[in-house]
Amino acid sequence: MKIFLDSADIGEITALCDTGFVDGITTNPSLIAKSGRNILDTIAEICSLVDGPVSAEVTATDFETMLSEGQKLATIAQNVTVKVPLTRDGLMTCRALSDAGTDVNVTLCFTAGQALLAAKAGAAFISPFVGRLDDIGHDGMQLIAEILEIYGNYDSIQTEVLVASIRSPMHVLHAARLGADVCTIPPNVIQQLAKHTLTDKGLEAFL
Repeated sequence: MKIFLDSADIGEITALCDTGFVDGITTNPSLIAKSGRNILDTIAEICSLVDGPVSAEVTATDFETMLSEGQKLATIAQNVTVKVPLTRDGLMTCRALSDAGTDVNVTLCFTAGQALLAAKAGAAFISPFVGRLDDIGHDGMQLIAEILEIYGNYDSIQTEVLVASIRSPMHVLHAARLGADVCTIPPNVIQQLAKHTLTDKGLEAFL
């Protein structure tokens, strides 16, 4: 399973990419806004640090403007993946961009039906938000299982399941056990994956 880092912080990205286990980056306008930097400049710098896909999200909600923004984002670097919301206009934008050779990450997915439409629209990635489903009493990981089952029925579907809204290491491990293609993980959860109190105690005793 590939691991993407969910961050727009250049310092965090640099530090964690140096470990060698980060395969890509997902960002969104909110994350970049917190840094106070220009969106285009930030995406360009991230793309220069990472060889894998870097998801850069449009801010518009209508087809024409989304397509224009997506086309502009795609010119920043070869490894930009344009991120669009799972709406009718977002799916239309996905179809247009993917037909033109641009990878698209369709985000804010909450049902298997939505995921099927995204695959039909040519999405390179579908991003189901497991944590947000858990927050309202639904089983986010069940959605991942349903999407993987549906996608697995059709050889023609090449869309990768990118598990998003990760809240804990258990989300990551569950996604890996189900066979998800990618997890996008906030920096604190990546740090938690590497730590265990017994490891620390064992090392302390050894030293």
